[in-house]
Amino acid sequence: MGRYFKPEGGGAAASFDAFEAGLLRAYAEQMLELIDARDGASGTAEDLIASAFSEGPTELPEDPALARLFPDAYTDLGPDGDAAAASAEFRRYTENDLRARKRDDAQAVIRSLEALAPAGRKRETLRLKPDECRQWLGALNDLRLVIASRLGIEADEDFDALLELPDDDPRHPLVLTYGWLTTLQDTLVEAMMRSL
Repeated sequence: MGRYFKPEGGGAAASFDAFEAGLLRAYAEQMLELIDARDGASGTAEDLIASAFSEGPTELPEDPALARLFPDAYTDLGPDGDAAAASAEFRRYTENDLRARKRDDAQAVIRSLEALAPAGRKRETLRLKPDECRQWLGALNDLRLVIASRLGIEADEDFDALLELPDDDPRHPLVLTYGWLTTLQDTLVEAMMRSL
């Protein structure tokens, strides 16, 4: 894994081989499952319509990965404020929309990788339009947040320490994937900035 995003035609481009495209697609599919995991939501059109006309949850998700994707909005309102109540109220009116956006971002990644379909070790170039860049950026960020929560990464130093793990540690592949996703995200941001 070593090719990264570059600016192209107002958007960005990167090349992927079949392994890389398959890995990224699998993680995006798992992201969809995680996003839809609460309250039996399936992501069907009926669920989306229902959520558009109803209030959302008020509690921080129990799963640490979901809590990273959907954190409390307020943690400190000073001595006169009630951060928990304010966060619950904010979550009630925003989480359904945020879940829908994260779902759309993951689906955009899946669609573009399915259309790419590289074979074997051959690399194919993925070309993203500006709006697709934004969706990819959101999905890459979400994937990194989930993996960081699973690995206990809170700061750069935590990641640096995990890089010292022996190759036979079961976390090692996930650490490498986190690093790869970080580089993809960083180079996509740079490509987007250079395309302005």
